[in-house]
Amino acid sequence: IIFYTFLNILNPFQFYIFVVLKHLKFMQNIIDRFISYVIIDTESDSNSETTPSTKKQWDLANKLAEELKTIGMQDVTIDEKAYIMATLPSNVTHEVPVIGFISHFDTSPDFSGANVKPQIVSNYDGKDIVLNAEKNIVLSPNYFKDLLLYKGQTLITTDGTTLLGADDKAGITEIVTAMEFLINNPEIKHGKIRVGFTPDEEIGRGAHHFDVAKFGADWAYTLDGSQIGELEYENFNAASAKITFKGKSVHPGYAKGKMINSMLIANTFINKLPAGETPEETKGYEGFFHVHHLTGSIEETALELIIRDHSKKKFKKRKELIEKITRKINKKFAKQFGEDIVVTEIKDQYYNMKEKVLPVKNIVAIAEKAMTEIGIKPLIKPIRGGTDGSQLSYKGLPCPNIFAGGHNFHGKYEYVPVESMQKAVEVIVKIAELTAQNDTLIK
Repeated sequence: IIFYTFLNILNPFQFYIFVVLKHLKFMQNIIDRFISYVIIDTESDSNSETTPSTKKQWDLANKLAEELKTIGMQDVTIDEKAYIMATLPSNVTHEVPVIGFISHFDTSPDFSGANVKPQIVSNYDGKDIVLNAEKNIVLSPNYFKDLLLYKGQTLITTDGTTLLGADDKAGITEIVTAMEFLINNPEIKHGKIRVGFTPDEEIGRGAHHFDVAKFGADWAYTLDGSQIGELEYENFNAASAKITFKGKSVHPGYAKGKMINSMLIANTFINKLPAGETPEETKGYEGFFHVHHLTGSIEETALELIIRDHSKKKFKKRKELIEKITRKINKKFAKQFGEDIVVTEIKDQYYNMKEKVLPVKNIVAIAEKAMTEIGIKPLIKPIRGGTDGSQLSYKGLPCPNIFAGGHNFHGKYEYVPVESMQKAVEVIVKIAELTAQNDTLIK
């Protein structure tokens, strides 16, 4: 502080240049760290029974464990399932709650995460961004209107052939950078902080083997949201359904009354789902059915879908509808086929964390105050999805979700503004600071 003051008195312009260069160096550090993560393929696989579900997730997991040691974190551990935990010890003498920050390092299997080639767009001008001229893939504000929120900022995009991986490597970048900042700036007072990085969040298993007792935090925050300012403590109740349709293949010239085409039965099943209740036609608290995989032949067709709703009552009814449709189709074909023609398997994935966070909603208030104090308008809204935090909340670790900054997750149009990642770092630091200072907020 004395040095900064001296520079300001000596030469205000020199002081300004010094601050600008320091800011640019900090931003470049975020960019470099983020890119070092996203170029590592960590796509998870729902068909695998192992944890992590893909061996390649170990590549980033091992790198992260070593990096945490390098920046000065303590008690760095990585277990046999690739769950990473580390500690930043308290630097205050009074008792302070232990808080945590959590992100996942796998990427979605919905779109390729191999050979990611990030592109940096400096001083975005608000116009179309050509991601891939050869394939005519364009990221346009005419379609993705949120782009205009970031005019003049630095964006990191894909090259149009893969996803980016900001979900959730932006969150990891922000947590590691915030911990490094606190280590290098011990004048900022904070209590004990735990960080955790998980595999397989994208396939609904990120918290399955997370050891809450070992983590030892009173509460935590996932950095797994989207737009800057997002603060969420409500999410979908979620289930997956795998439905197998059986058929009978007969020469089409002699098929009358004999052939049963499993693909057409699957089509009938899909058409019995409520019209307009799909992801592309719903918003806010509206739930949906989402058919995401369909493969088949005459003899057998496999359908995979997910079921989502914020309301526990409506969630239950959605699952019952799947079972009802199954029974009706089986009854129709009972005599002709001789056994069930449709076999349905429904598995619950996670539940709405609201039930577990409301009793300790002060932890949301801390994050809200942190955002306000650094000039961010909090956007408190329900998550149209889930995070590790939803499962962790039900395991005894209340865990609201904070923005990580990325947009258009799970596809080639994914991007993240660097300034949003920088603000997320500031939010983490401020939460740590407020938790150590403000007794009224934490009671």
